[in-house]
Amino acid sequence: MTDAISGNYTQAPPAGPVHKTVLGQSDFLALMAAQLKNQDPTKPVENNEMIGQMAQFSQLTAQTAGNTSLDAIAAKLDTLIAATLSAKD
Repeated sequence: MTDAISGNYTQAPPAGPVHKTVLGQSDFLALMAAQLKNQDPTKPVENNEMIGQMAQFSQLTAQTAGNTSLDAIAAKLDTLIAATLSAKD
């Protein structure tokens, strides 16, 4: 915001912290990237740990896709049920 008279800029108050109840795919990637960025070069992540993390990422991706599909199916069923009930009236 700009004060029209003095031309000084003022900042809006900072927003409060955002609390998420569910972490998503982007959160997982951000955490994984931060881990890789901040790891000790003399003690890299073990192959087994990296494979486990990639498996978790794959499971998260598959679960997200499954949830999207189930939401679409539920919406179609709701529409079908509503149409069936309207036809009976």
